[in-house]
Order: sequence, then structure tokens, then C-alpha cells
Amino acid sequence: MRGMNDLLPAEAPLWEWFEARIADWLRSYGYQQIRTPIVEYTELFVKGIGEVTDIVEKEMYSFEDRLNGEHLTLRPEFTAGVVRAAIEHNLTYDAPRRVWSMGPVFRHERPQRGRYRQFHQVNVEAIGFAGPDIDAELIVMLARLWQILQLPKVRLQINCLGQAAERAAHRADLIAYFERHESALDADAKRRLHSNPLRILDTKNPALAEVVDGAPRICAYLGEASRAHFDGLQQLLTAAGVEFGVNPRLVRGLDYYNLTVFEWITDALGSQGTICGGGRYDPLIERMGGKPTPGIGFGMGIERVIELLKDGGQVDIAPGCDAYVLHQGGATRTHAFLVAERLRDAGLDVVLHAGDASMKSQMKKADASGAEFAVIIGEAELQADSAAVKALRSGAAERAFAQQSSVPLAQLADALIEALQAAETPLQ
Repeated sequence: MRGMNDLLPAEAPLWEWFEARIADWLRSYGYQQIRTPIVEYTELFVKGIGEVTDIVEKEMYSFEDRLNGEHLTLRPEFTAGVVRAAIEHNLTYDAPRRVWSMGPVFRHERPQRGRYRQFHQVNVEAIGFAGPDIDAELIVMLARLWQILQLPKVRLQINCLGQAAERAAHRADLIAYFERHESALDADAKRRLHSNPLRILDTKNPALAEVVDGAPRICAYLGEASRAHFDGLQQLLTAAGVEFGVNPRLVRGLDYYNLTVFEWITDALGSQGTICGGGRYDPLIERMGGKPTPGIGFGMGIERVIELLKDGGQVDIAPGCDAYVLHQGGATRTHAFLVAERLRDAGLDVVLHAGDASMKSQMKKADASGAEFAVIIGEAELQADSAAVKALRSGAAERAFAQQSSVPLAQLADALIEALQAAETPLQ
């Protein structure tokens, strides 16, 4: 199906590597995983995201349950579902929560590089924290992630959207301004003029750049508390050594944001340059039926980060295993089966050749598997209670078994582990 892609075995190891580092990174900041359903009631997203957003108006995959007539939607983003779960399970009444999710989301968009109709996100939420320190924590931890992933060419933009009264005053002046320039607006901007004029500021149409640049800026409407919050964020980012730019046109695409919004962007993905974005959504939990509770979060597009990892060439992961066990059939097959299990007991990743084939054919399959070693059980090895071992890759492992070597079975696992530990494995 267009815009919904298969993840093939050759690509999966990079995703697994990325997902493992995400889990470690979030654990180091005290974030716990939460998993919510892929399917939710449509009304949840209409209420949470906003009825006049692009997502709700034209991008959601919604359908009617033919058994009971309920209106359901494949989740287009995580925050609404996480907030629903927090309210439903009284998480907002306990201590403040740091939670994260990862998985597929669905939007009916035009597929292009890094943007698909089924795509995957890392989603992080900090619920119950009101100060700019948690805003800074989310941004600083992302800066740390880019270092872990070796993605240096990403830039941070931040802005402050203020509070409801400040946004209302700005909105009124924004509508008045764009009404005076309505002849210069495109069809999309005219459609949004009275329903969601803030989104006009986020237009990607270069023909509107001049009129948008002259529009009233939210920073001129911020009150003392909003300014103090934004100043506090900037001071913490500066103290942490995180470079940023203030973009007064940054508004994000969802209705629930207030105060801090931010995006990490890159020029390496063409027009789809945002790889991570988020912001504060203090009014959302109350709007969805919970008690007034502040919150902030972000979403990261996994496909876009994977594209950057591929382009950067910093990560080279072969879809391999530790050992590929070969045999000559008959009694050697049974013995090889048991040897493979013994190696797995020792913690090694092992592929056992299945079926009958010549040793030459099996060696080709062993090499293609990405295994570090070929472990051969032939008639001679069966009689000697040993295995023949040959390194299939370069490095310290090859130096340990440059030539095919006979190793007693009692010592085989230790010998392979010692060689693997000596090998250069920077991504382990």
C-alpha cells in the first residue's frame, strides 16, 4: 500500500540498534515506558489535537466500527492517547510523571522522503511539571541523543506562544492584519484566516514569505510570567551549552500548545527538515476531562532519523550472528544441533544450517549470514568431540582463527567468546 512500507531483514538491525539506544537514553533520565492502543475513539483526537488542524481535517484514518457504529481512528500522534491514559488511570493524581512511547502512527499525507502514511515515532511526555527546567531537560536530553547517534548537523529553534489571553490578543490582531492582506493569501491561508490564523505563520509557500514576515509577532504580546518562563528556558539552555535560535514564526501544528515550543531541524532531508518537535500543553489535560495539570512533550520521527543515520555513514551494522554451525548430515546433524544449543546457553547468537547441502554451499550461506565464525561439525569432529572453527570477518576474531582450527567442544564457547571480546566491535 502506498506510503506504508515493509521493514526488511537487512534493514532491521539498524532499527534495533536505534531502538536499544533510545531505551537506554530515556532510562538514564528516569523516563518510563507507557503503551497505548493504536486505535482510539475519533473524538479523542478531535478534542485533543483540535478540530481545525490539518491532522483532524484531512489526515486522519477514521472509520466506523461496522459492529456497533463507533467512530474510531488510527492514532495520528501519541500525546492525546497518553493524556487519556493518564486521566483514566489517575496518573495525574500521583507524583509527576516522565513517560515515553514508541510505535506506528498514521496520517494520510503525500508520501515523500522521510514522510509516510504509516510512520513511527518516539514520543516523550513530562506530566505535572510547570517550570522551564523540565522544558530545558527535554531539549538538553535531545542534544545528548544527537551526540549518541553522531548527528551533528541538526539545529534547534524555540519560541514562546504565551498563555490563552496573550494568544487571544495576538490572534485578533493577526486576523485583522491578514484581512488587510487577504488578496495576497493563498487558498489554504484564506481557509485558515478565521479558524486558525496562527497556522498561516507556518506556511511553506514562499510566495507568502513577505506578508507573513510583516505579521504581528507573539513575543510582543507576552506578559511578565510568560517572558520569565521563556527567559528561564533560554538561561538553562545557555548554561548547558546548547545552541539555539529564537524563531518567532514557530507555532507547531497542534492546537494544544502554550508557552514553549521547539523543533530540531536539518537541511539533509530537503523540505521535510523537522526530525523532532514539541512543546508545552498545560491546558490539554483539563480540556480532556482531567484536573488542571501542566505538561510538555515531543515527538521524533524515526524514519527521518534513520535516514540521517544512513546518510551520515557513522553506523555500519551487519545483520549477522556470532556463529553459523555447519554439518555433514546424519549423525553430525544431531551433534551440530546440540552444539548450537550449548553455544546459545553460553549467550552466543547462533544460526544452525537447516537441510542438506555441500560444505561449499554451507560456507557460502555462513558468509552471507554475517556470522563472525563458521563452526563445522564433520565426521572427524564428531569422533574427536571437537569442532572446526574458521573466522569469517576481519579483526581480532580473524587473528584468533585465521586458519581453520580444531577446538574441543568443552572449550568451544569460551574460545569464541574470548575472540569476540577481543574483536573491534564499536557498536556493541
